[in-house]
Amino acid sequence: MSDSEARDGASAIEMSGPRSWTRAFADIAQGWQQRPLWGYLGWQDIKQRYRRSVLGPLWISISMGVIALGLGILYSALLDIPLAEFLPHVAVGLLIWNFVSGCILEGSEVFIANEGLIKFLPAPLTLHIYRLVWRQTLFFAHNLVVWAVLMVIYPRPLGWEILLSLPAFALLMINGAWIAILAGILATRFRDIPPIIASMTQLLFYLTPIVWSVDLLSRNEAARERASLVELNPIFHFVEILRQPLIGDPIVPRYWLVVGAITVVGWAAALICLRNYRSRVAYWV
Repeated sequence: MSDSEARDGASAIEMSGPRSWTRAFADIAQGWQQRPLWGYLGWQDIKQRYRRSVLGPLWISISMGVIALGLGILYSALLDIPLAEFLPHVAVGLLIWNFVSGCILEGSEVFIANEGLIKFLPAPLTLHIYRLVWRQTLFFAHNLVVWAVLMVIYPRPLGWEILLSLPAFALLMINGAWIAILAGILATRFRDIPPIIASMTQLLFYLTPIVWSVDLLSRNEAARERASLVELNPIFHFVEILRQPLIGDPIVPRYWLVVGAITVVGWAAALICLRNYRSRVAYWV
């Protein structure tokens, strides 16, 4: 792009009103262009959290492994499922849940927590969104150690389907971004939103088959019809498109179609919200 074209583009953004699609998409593009900044900030967030710790970020994997092991042993005994079959199910479910819940909970406070930067640093709003998603991705990468250890202890026949975990996680990141945009803007305007979201997220954990299994319910004829109701939970589909390739379960294309539809609808809502209210966030914080 030539200098004159760049100046024309900048002039078009300046001439457009505060509620314009040009400014909304420019915010997303400019935030992405500042990858070195939000990449560094996201990594520093993790280093700061575990500063002066001997094991450092390894505590992320250790705490995840301890929780997964405890829940796996407990519920495998309660549900009478072999530990070798159930522990990978629980551990990978927790791995995915931590990423999703992190985007939801931290997304609801992403702009409130960065009040100082928003007020005094001339940067696009989406810079803070990218920073959040990147930080959660680093947490996810640390926790993958637990999955790798479990695959060594309890080997599973992983075929080419494991490659689907890459686009599945990419979809989780893309959806995490629009969730953070939407929840962040709403929560900045209405400060009652974060505790409501926290309560709903906790409820969703129990409604999502993380420490229980849909297959187990399906084996019971009396509960078979009720088991199908779990598909009304949107988080279920996000968990399954990534958990299935990671633990070698059969791939269900229906879950991918639902996630694709949620992605389109979610980003449409987030873009409308970003277009209409991005210029007001600095005043609301």
